[in-house]
Amino acid sequence: MTELLHTIVEQIAATSWLEWTAVVLAVVYLVLAAHQSLWCWYAAAVSCSIYTFLMWHAQLYMETVLQLIYVLLAGYGWWQWRYGAGRKAASNVAELSVRWHLQWLVALALAAGAIALLLERYTSADAVWLDSYTTVFSLFATWLLTRKQFANWWYWLVIDGVYVYLYASKGFVITGALYFVYLILVVYAMWQWQTARTEQQQCSSNG
Repeated sequence: MTELLHTIVEQIAATSWLEWTAVVLAVVYLVLAAHQSLWCWYAAAVSCSIYTFLMWHAQLYMETVLQLIYVLLAGYGWWQWRYGAGRKAASNVAELSVRWHLQWLVALALAAGAIALLLERYTSADAVWLDSYTTVFSLFATWLLTRKQFANWWYWLVIDGVYVYLYASKGFVITGALYFVYLILVVYAMWQWQTARTEQQQCSSNG
């Protein structure tokens, strides 16, 4: 227990103010997304921009590319919520069919598997299978959020749960704890969106 506390204190002390800013903005992004606020995409864009700089500085080039994609998705999400399909409240967005999700699950699983095989063969990266699947499905879940699809939260529930295990098992206690916070926020977002949907249905029936 003493060793664990020592590790936590060391990791907190080693975390730069810039990284803490990115972390706080990532939490703000989720809270705002739970309330369907357009401002969530501003928080996401700044957070991911900071992470892009940090990953590039650490010479983690694949992570740099991934964070850049998230910045682009934040811009796309802002546009969708301002002018596109996400302009409507989530309660008014038609849900995609189970068949649609199954088709994408198969396609994305195959894509993630192919990426994992390439990483396994040509790099010395660790945990390539979990890393590949969580990365591919994280991008997919973010895209679903840009369309205000409630199902995005179900994907995030699984993804963040895997991230908690992945980082904790590798000794990244703080990061694992952060993703546990994300997990709680995902449940909160699901509750918020479901509450809004119920209220919308009640208003429709009363009207």
